Amino acid sequence: MQANVNSLRYLLSQTMAMNPANQYIVTLNESDLRFEVQTDDGIAYIDYRWSNEILVLLYIFVPVSFRGKGISSVLLEHVLNYAKEKKVKIKVFCPYIGKYIRMHPEHQELLAHP
Repeated sequence: MQANVNSLRYLLSQTMAMNPANQYIVTLNESDLRFEVQTDDGIAYIDYRWSNEILVLLYIFVPVSFRGKGISSVLLEHVLNYAKEKKVKIKVFCPYIGKYIRMHPEHQELLAHP
């Protein structure tokens, strides 16, 4: 239980740093292997898996009515900061996530090289 409380505190502190208005709250749903933001039209999320010590980012989804409102950036910054905090590398399979990382070179150090 204490680990869950600490995880929630970490998630909230990271969300506040990236999302000053606290409009979107990112949660880590470990049972479904995804990072999530609840919206009025459903859940925005990034699906992930673990491959040894590499965080594999598979897919990002944002409900249509919430696209263009910054949710994907909040989710991605949260996940990338999570990887930095945990000192793990990432592997990207989603073209959108790959493009985001190319556009934000400060995150390229996280990429696992083959």
